[in-house]
Amino acid sequence: MWNDHELSKMINRDIPFAMLSDQDGSIGKMYGIYDEDSGVETRGRFIIDPDGIIQGFEVLTPPVGRNVQESIRQIQAFQLVRASGGTEATPSGWRPGKQTLKPGPDLVGNVWKVWKVSEAFEE
Repeated sequence: MWNDHELSKMINRDIPFAMLSDQDGSIGKMYGIYDEDSGVETRGRFIIDPDGIIQGFEVLTPPVGRNVQESIRQIQAFQLVRASGGTEATPSGWRPGKQTLKPGPDLVGNVWKVWKVSEAFEE
């Protein structure tokens, strides 16, 4: 319902991933975001991979809005990392087509060097 009446209008298309509605609060209770006192859930977003593993989550109180584009960016980043078999990582703010990081011992303590080079390409 939220996608049909709000979200799709905000981004001018349907969300390209599944969203759930939890009318009885059972899922919210399972994930620890159900507020028993008010009988509602705190706003939560969970990114769950095809193996059923939570890869990312964000929980915000109702007065604070969420960034749908950032959620989509994170899903794209998780998909890229999964497709690479873990040979690539995405820095903060990464977008499809932009430079990725190659995890390994040589990267430890040197992310800033790669980041500076990456930022130079953004300008």
